[in-house]
Amino acid sequence: MIPIPFIPDPIINCDYKNVYTPSDDSFLLIDYFKRNIDENNFDGIPISEIENVLDLGTGTGIIAIFFQLIKVQYLNFNPKIYASDILKEAIECAKINEGANNVNKEIIFFQSDLFLSFPERLKHSFNIIVFNPPYLPSSQLINKNYNNKIMDYSWDGGLKGYETLINFLENAKLFLNLKKDHSIYCITSSRTDLLKLNKKIKNLNYENEIVEKQHIFFEDIFLNKLQYKTH
Repeated sequence: MIPIPFIPDPIINCDYKNVYTPSDDSFLLIDYFKRNIDENNFDGIPISEIENVLDLGTGTGIIAIFFQLIKVQYLNFNPKIYASDILKEAIECAKINEGANNVNKEIIFFQSDLFLSFPERLKHSFNIIVFNPPYLPSSQLINKNYNNKIMDYSWDGGLKGYETLINFLENAKLFLNLKKDHSIYCITSSRTDLLKLNKKIKNLNYENEIVEKQHIFFEDIFLNKLQYKTH
């Protein structure tokens, strides 16, 4: 595979305190895609067959914008790019960054808690879904909404750290195009119980492959590639 020609990382600014800014996990995704997308294939899937791509939990929009920049580079890679986030501020931030990268009004945005507000027409439509979830276990103080603090959706993955991801996977199969090759890419962390998480993933009928790993200070982060088994 010949990697894609040099594409600079998207220009990203964020003036919203509650919107997750790009970090090591964001660039783990981008660097992997840079190495595994070429003019013919998207990480093993023929590039011409990809019709719809979703960046769920888009935050600043960095992943969705990166895919849009690839569309500029490869004219035969022409899927619709969708991006969603639970926070209104994240959608606002992502749209600003879309304009800063000269791809404004190309990405289709939804404000949604996971798939809750997605239109019915998008079921069974996505070839690629990327989800960089909140994956850290929440503290008891956050869980009890201590001192009426607003829940930080950008990092709180639930008491065990993987509840949000499991909730996502339970519903993601309804939005994948299972008639064609498909992949889900998501980030997990060694700060969660990975044995229990992987068992739950298997019980949901997904095949999971860890395709990248990076050690950062007190944890390892993993890039997972999943396919839903139809048989």
